[in-house]
Amino acid sequence: MSLCSDCVKGVRHEGTPEGKIEFIGDVRCYVGTPSGEYNEEKAVLFLPDVIGIDLINAQLLVDDFARNGFKTIAIDYLNGDPVPDNAFTGGKYDFPAWLAKHGNEQTRPNVDKVVTALREQGVKDFGSTGYCFGARYGFDLAFENITKVTVVSHPSLLEVPEDLEKYKRLSRAPLLINSCTFDQRFPKEAQAEADRILGNGEQFTETYRREYFEGCTHGFAVRGDLSKPEVKAGKEGAFKAAVLFFKQHL
Repeated sequence: MSLCSDCVKGVRHEGTPEGKIEFIGDVRCYVGTPSGEYNEEKAVLFLPDVIGIDLINAQLLVDDFARNGFKTIAIDYLNGDPVPDNAFTGGKYDFPAWLAKHGNEQTRPNVDKVVTALREQGVKDFGSTGYCFGARYGFDLAFENITKVTVVSHPSLLEVPEDLEKYKRLSRAPLLINSCTFDQRFPKEAQAEADRILGNGEQFTETYRREYFEGCTHGFAVRGDLSKPEVKAGKEGAFKAAVLFFKQHL
């Protein structure tokens, strides 16, 4: 499938959200719907980081995926209890305590409710785009082959190499990883393992790609400091890579 750079409408760095809050399967979601004709049998599940679906950066990303032709649903699997967006600036937030209350048992049911409801609405093929915390769910959905294509950006909560090996063994979904230079949660050693296991030693194959954004730090694809040219380029590059990957595989 041939795609040109002009096929992708760019990511915005500021603006007014265009989507809306909807309850899907009784789960609060932020939904971006394409303005023109689109394939209603396809949808992208936007799996946010710990800041959740009300962060304007996340909402603008959802809208931008919709602008590129994909109905996109950001799922509140944090049950209305995200980490405050200023939690990590003062150094006093008890993140381990928050994480203990937001494990798989508390959060995964909302994902499943949304998938079930969307299927009842006629959606047949799902892609997922997971950021940090959300990458865990991207992998889990792919393990069960609920999703047809997976995108993760600066992933967290993955066991390396175990989850990579499990992905290769169980999933049929092509995988795109947006990686970066400074990332304690998915460092260069883990990136190399991903290439070895999922790319058979290669960074780019037909069904596996690992984009690498030099100079960027964990979180760049959603919450990066856009005053830094390399971070702005990284955010734009990660979004473009995701859209092209969905256009090719979803």
